[in-house]
Amino acid sequence: MITSNPFAALTELIPAATMQAYVVAMLILVVAGTIIDVVHKRSKEYFDGYTKEMAKKAKRRVDEKGALLVKTVTNEVLTSSEFKNPKRRVSHLLTMYGFIFFVASTAILIFAYPGQADAGIWGPLWHIGAIMLCIGGYWFWFGIRVDVYAEGVRWYELEFRRDVFILGMLSMCTFALIWSFTGSMLMFALFIASSTILFSTVIWSKFAHMFFKPAAAYQKKVIWAEGSRENLPDIPDLSSAEVKEKYPDIPTYMGDNPPYMGLGIKREPPHHY
Repeated sequence: MITSNPFAALTELIPAATMQAYVVAMLILVVAGTIIDVVHKRSKEYFDGYTKEMAKKAKRRVDEKGALLVKTVTNEVLTSSEFKNPKRRVSHLLTMYGFIFFVASTAILIFAYPGQADAGIWGPLWHIGAIMLCIGGYWFWFGIRVDVYAEGVRWYELEFRRDVFILGMLSMCTFALIWSFTGSMLMFALFIASSTILFSTVIWSKFAHMFFKPAAAYQKKVIWAEGSRENLPDIPDLSSAEVKEKYPDIPTYMGDNPPYMGLGIKREPPHHY
């Protein structure tokens, strides 16, 4: 079962052209949603303006921007080295590569192997991607997300803009696996519904974040290499004796509603996407 093309038997009920049209429609929704998100939030305008502002403060010329780009791809994109928490990093990598394997193999199975049960490596890769996505996603939702040091959000607390992306991915891969192993058309319908929700809510969800993140990481590396931020003050160690002597009322971070940064301001723990 795990080695076969799960879409092969569907061609008896749904024409291959219809499935291919659905994949194209989802791709259009992602592209359109990302463009609308960029225009609405004026992200490109912000990046361009910030880059020009930092360029004016540059202390040196950087000619090795290609090397910085490669470093960004290998570190921030491929290995997610920005995550210092090893559990968060592994969860993120499982989710990211699982999503890539699952989506890419879905498109290849539908376009290149319509109606063919034997699709080489792509059938197993589709299942492996879905399993990786489930492991990484559920680990994040029930293990990391509820950790007060990470986000401190209870697993049953939902907020649309924050959670529609991860919940869309989790429901998509979960229903896809159940459908593949049971052949239930109800599970297939839920799989399609989850996929549609995931790809049609790009403009409201954090989906577009995956495209902005590498650009922001590259921009940061260039700025630091040019020395544009060397004139900024150092951030003190809040646990040092000097800081504790100067600010003796800084409390320990505890609970779901801690005093924030020793300023006596009550707020919920920050959310990281």
